[in-house]
Amino acid sequence: MLLGAHESTSGGLHEAFTRALADGAETVQIFTKSSRMWRAKEITSDDAALFRESSKSAGFLASVHSSYLINLGCGPGDLREKSIAAFTDELRRCDLIGARYLVVHPGSCPDTAKGLTAVADGLDRSFAAHKGKCVVLLETAAGQGTTLGRTFEELRDISDQVHSPERVAFCLDTCHVFAAGYDISTDRGYDETFKRFDDLLGIERLLAFHLNDSMKPLGCRVDRHEQAGKGEIGPLAFKRLVNDVRFRDVPGYLEIPPEGNRATLQRLKRLREEHSRHRPRSRVATPRRDR
Repeated sequence: MLLGAHESTSGGLHEAFTRALADGAETVQIFTKSSRMWRAKEITSDDAALFRESSKSAGFLASVHSSYLINLGCGPGDLREKSIAAFTDELRRCDLIGARYLVVHPGSCPDTAKGLTAVADGLDRSFAAHKGKCVVLLETAAGQGTTLGRTFEELRDISDQVHSPERVAFCLDTCHVFAAGYDISTDRGYDETFKRFDDLLGIERLLAFHLNDSMKPLGCRVDRHEQAGKGEIGPLAFKRLVNDVRFRDVPGYLEIPPEGNRATLQRLKRLREEHSRHRPRSRVATPRRDR
């Protein structure tokens, strides 16, 4: 797995790469605007050029997390129209700076079925308004309140209804899936979780991870992040994850207070190195996937 973190863009979007490299990251996630404001500062052509240059110099691309205010799952009204307009603008901003993925929380709705349809419709409207290259990653939810995307079935229902499914893939938040009831902390639970994901969504569409441990127990449906390996999920699951050959080139982002990024990335890298040292020298063929 490519290990990185969500980094601040204070001083300019390009500064995220400086911070990422200082933390020892191999990839980076950012906000291109305030996550809790509708208003967005313009990204000028000079800003975009500097960001792309910084990305090239760092040797990796960036992913973007959308604003927390956006709710594509809500019913008709002002919030829905503002959400779709803001999300469309986020897509434009991603393509302007060359971001590979835009991660979004599916949203919330008291009526789950209507909410899932609303998310698909919101994505369709955004894609119609901006025909770019950036791929949208629907993030798994912890299931708190009326949030959508708690189960892989719900994410499948959104994807099945989108008219441009090739522009949609998934981001798995380890804290969220654990809180939602998927026990990735044990070997059996880990295997069952990713088999279920593969059966319903296709493991090849899992294009990013949020590497968060959980302060709360399995199935709590409460989203409370802890440093990877120091919560209820524990270190063994993260050791399996960062060494899983299926995710060798998939980015994984820490989402903890940034002062913990460097130490946590070093810890995850050690888990990766320990696995490499103890791996048998004989080459093992990767099983062929028949889908």
